[in-house]
Amino acid sequence: MSGHTEDAACRSLGITLEDLGPGRARLRMRITDDMVNLHGVAHGGYVFLLADAAFAYACNSRGPVTVAHSAQVTFVRPAAPGEDLLAEAEERVRYGRHGVYDVTVRRPGGEVVAEFRGQSVAVSGRPS
Repeated sequence: MSGHTEDAACRSLGITLEDLGPGRARLRMRITDDMVNLHGVAHGGYVFLLADAAFAYACNSRGPVTVAHSAQVTFVRPAAPGEDLLAEAEERVRYGRHGVYDVTVRRPGGEVVAEFRGQSVAVSGRPS
């Protein structure tokens, strides 16, 4: 499976869904010149958004509607304009209505850019 995501924010940033399966997802995003901070590297908010989107796809891969309860990110190294970042999300555990997911964001060569951990909660129907 490869293509644009159903998420409007992701679509607007050119994020593509490369793989989706039970409890897992892989998304890709190219860092553009518009995504850099005052240091000339990828703004952490965009790296977080990519990881968060992979988390969202992974935790909604089985149904029901699931949203983020909380999330934390550790930035390991910077990414530069023109680089493609790959975010791979994997379910660690589901319990009751909750879940824990880890996402690794990497450069094309495999170097880790960020580690993200998200906690999810299932809701009934569309989140309000």
